[in-house]
Amino acid sequence: MRRLIFPLCLLAALAVQAKDYDIVAYGAVSDTTVLSTKAVQQAIDDCSRAGGGRVVVPTGSYKIGTIVLKSDVHLYLEHGATLYGSTDLGDYRPMKSSYVSLRTNVPTIQLIYADSVRNVAISGLGTIDGRGRAFKKLSWNDEGITRPHLIRFIQSQDITVSGITLANSGCWMQHYLACDRLRLEGLRITNRNNYNNDALDLDGCHDVIVRGLLADSDDDAITLKSTSPRLCENIRISDCVVSSHCNAVKLGTETNGGFRNINISGIVIKPSADQREKFFGQWTGSSAISLEIVDGGVLENVNVSDITVEGTESPIFIRLGNRGRGYIAKDLDAGDIVPITHVGTINGVHLSNIHIRNAGATGCSITGLPGHPVKNVWLSDITLHHKGGVKPQQLAAIADSLKDEKEKEYPEATMWGLLPAKGFYLRHVSNVKYGNIEVQTEWPDARPDFVRVDAE
Repeated sequence: MRRLIFPLCLLAALAVQAKDYDIVAYGAVSDTTVLSTKAVQQAIDDCSRAGGGRVVVPTGSYKIGTIVLKSDVHLYLEHGATLYGSTDLGDYRPMKSSYVSLRTNVPTIQLIYADSVRNVAISGLGTIDGRGRAFKKLSWNDEGITRPHLIRFIQSQDITVSGITLANSGCWMQHYLACDRLRLEGLRITNRNNYNNDALDLDGCHDVIVRGLLADSDDDAITLKSTSPRLCENIRISDCVVSSHCNAVKLGTETNGGFRNINISGIVIKPSADQREKFFGQWTGSSAISLEIVDGGVLENVNVSDITVEGTESPIFIRLGNRGRGYIAKDLDAGDIVPITHVGTINGVHLSNIHIRNAGATGCSITGLPGHPVKNVWLSDITLHHKGGVKPQQLAAIADSLKDEKEKEYPEATMWGLLPAKGFYLRHVSNVKYGNIEVQTEWPDARPDFVRVDAE
């Protein structure tokens, strides 16, 4: 008989298995009229103190307010398990991070919060539902103050969120700020019940993999931001199906640091199947791909490829502006933020193998500012099919509408109205190269495929 010999390290790993901490054993009740926050938090705290393990949410429906995740904790939701966010603001704990950014100037509220943690996971086959429709928008900057985020991680490392369903946040669904080594995989996200209902916000994060998201959001879907001088850097996003009334894939709007080494591919963009309600944007989406620098940051070495788009009003939008909004508050109550005093840069963008059907008539644009061109953009193998229908007598009015540079305005793909080109309008650009681009319109359109202004 052959003897099986195991290395000592493997025997030790088999002997010491992470312990499970069942929230029901701590007093959680499958009853959405009963608050189970204390029970869930106690399970998390005990798990972390013991050196790590799984906090298990068994099949059932549990109501919670703010819970705080700790290092080495794996929050696991079994099939049929749902964590429901309380609809009472009093059940949410205001949290203030030491990390300085536009989004941490004041305490914020969220259902699941973590700051300065390592080796944390949220996974399983269950659901986290924030019931965000209960929270009303009270002011222009109340995101995360009177309307809770569902998940927020700040300055944390080695984070995994996988498999679960995320639904109905009070504002942004997930915000990862200044995190390293982040993996998001196989998530189903529905966020269409309030203002600022983004699906995913990566903010100044490094070394990130996002794969296999099914996301349907009222506001931006897959969003990269930089609300501090820290760039979003070394990020791979692939194999996702997304719907958004606003921007399906967006780098911006907050861009204090910017974006470097971003690879995005294999994305299907389509209108939402649910068209009963809209808070922002267009019914079929504002844009498919928006790449923006408006707050002094840099955007470089960005590759977007293998994208299939159904709808959106202005599918491709690249914008270098000069809004100049900073990340430190001077008087947040008055809406005063210390401004940024320099114009950023866009230099090095590759867009390829992008196929767009049934878009709006607006067209696509790549625009910089006088003396600050968008540089080194490669466009190849792009088909654009849209409504068209612009008549010759409209061309003069379209040209007049573009006299204002709008350098301080919020960047939005539809900010110019109808563009002078039915394909790509290029203004204040340098070294934009394009090949194998085909533009078709459903109705005859008097505009040329390309219009170049101040283009080197």
